[in-house]
Amino acid sequence: MKILLLVSSFNGLTQRVWCSLREQGHDVGVELAPVFETPEALTAAVEAADPDLVLCPFLKDRVPPAVHDRWPTVVLHPGPVGDRGPSSLDHAILERRDRWGVTALSAVEQMDAGPVWATATFDMPGATLAKGALYNSLVADAALTCVQEVVRKVADGLGPVPAEDHPRSVASASELPMLRRERFRLEWSEPAEDLARRVAAADGAPGAPATVGDRELCLFDAVATDDDFGAPPGTVVGRNLDAVAIATGRGTLWVGYAAELGIRRGVKLPAATVLGGDAPFRRAPDAFAETVYVRDGDVGHLTIRSYNGAMHTEQCRRLTTAVEKALIEDTRVLVLNGTEHAFSNGIHLGVIDAAPDPAAEAWENICAIDELCLAIASAEQLTVAAFTANAGAGGVMAGLCADVTLARDGVVLNPYYDMGIFGSELHTWSVAGRVGAQRAERLLSRKLPLSVAEAARIGMISAVGPREWGAFQEWLAAAARGYAEPATLGWMLAQKAERRARSKPLSYYQTIELAEMARDFFDDRNGFAARRKAFLRKTRPAETPARLRFA
Repeated sequence: MKILLLVSSFNGLTQRVWCSLREQGHDVGVELAPVFETPEALTAAVEAADPDLVLCPFLKDRVPPAVHDRWPTVVLHPGPVGDRGPSSLDHAILERRDRWGVTALSAVEQMDAGPVWATATFDMPGATLAKGALYNSLVADAALTCVQEVVRKVADGLGPVPAEDHPRSVASASELPMLRRERFRLEWSEPAEDLARRVAAADGAPGAPATVGDRELCLFDAVATDDDFGAPPGTVVGRNLDAVAIATGRGTLWVGYAAELGIRRGVKLPAATVLGGDAPFRRAPDAFAETVYVRDGDVGHLTIRSYNGAMHTEQCRRLTTAVEKALIEDTRVLVLNGTEHAFSNGIHLGVIDAAPDPAAEAWENICAIDELCLAIASAEQLTVAAFTANAGAGGVMAGLCADVTLARDGVVLNPYYDMGIFGSELHTWSVAGRVGAQRAERLLSRKLPLSVAEAARIGMISAVGPREWGAFQEWLAAAARGYAEPATLGWMLAQKAERRARSKPLSYYQTIELAEMARDFFDDRNGFAARRKAFLRKTRPAETPARLRFA
């Protein structure tokens, strides 16, 4: 089937749908709706493609009637049947819904009002989960279920069911108003738990505004505790690494990220760099632990936490120290993994952009993440990287520095650099070493996402485990114990030694990569500065990249 993905951006969900449909043999192309200045221009692009199905996994723009009247056009809405409005997930989190869902609807003139092609529901997490994490996990899983049913129905010549005739699994679902930024404003006299939920609901966009001292900020990545430090609500009472603690009406709100709020919202930065000041050190809640090390017999498990996968210079240095400390343990295998909702995307573009000298900060950041990669690649023990969530650029390459790469089903990798930089993280050694020089060149030059299923097929990933988080953790622990068995470990360490013997010293690859990166950062030969700013400010794209369109 020829399927056109009409989307507002090629985000994580769109990439997952794109990978899934292509793996099933469908001809899939993408058009970015914001590119088109007029409905007529968008319609002409669809007409040129003439697809069997127009599918909209992530679309904020309106579909012209000339499109949905001529081609089957299905929009994925992040709410159950009966729910309508652009702030569905925001409401679901704020209102403490215990069940939510995703619905595939025909595009019609009125938003979210079309007949229903498919729907899937799920239990909402008991603990407060940030909107972005919810969207990329339970919502994305439900969306994939809906996509499969839509494609099957179109192939079988079936159609949708009028919304009023479709059963409702969430009886209270209804049309809800759009929530603008001021609806999420933090009033420090309120309990910390309520404020943390508000920050979670506003995650990504629009962000939760707050006045801290005499500054207007948007706050992100928050955790509530019962601690009471005896300070007036709204006072910064502590800091720990990137996070700060703020007193509330009841309890303390720990905040991981903040952005200046003026005419437009600034770049999200570690909260301690924005408003930490001279706040005293406090013990942060466990949910904010940057690394957690747990030993299971001969296996050490090091979990790394990074907000949205971005890792700035000091964080990379701390992670390197954590890896080096774990490697001196009397263990045979070291497993490095992310959290359920984040792995890594490499260097921190926001911190780089906000630095007094962005080129110098970018250089420090790439050198720091390279040291992390060298620590992993040079280990005497067997190292295992587990891709627990989507990863991109240097985050993928850092994982590939391990001896064994495992992944959770449904994860999407972007194993390339697309920011006007050559890239480092030992990728000239690790990628070609796993998939061969020719395929490595294709992956890096084509700049297309890769499902972990496809990555396993070409040898980039060793094995793929279950999607469900608890099942994956059990699978990963069992796999690591298997690698630690003497016979298996001996064979794998021999393979590791042979791989090292075949390659040049790791410093050779690092030297070549950093020489290229120096020119990209300091000479800006490929427009890194402009591309970085466009990415951070979500600048409207000029065109759909040719690589995403139909071949």
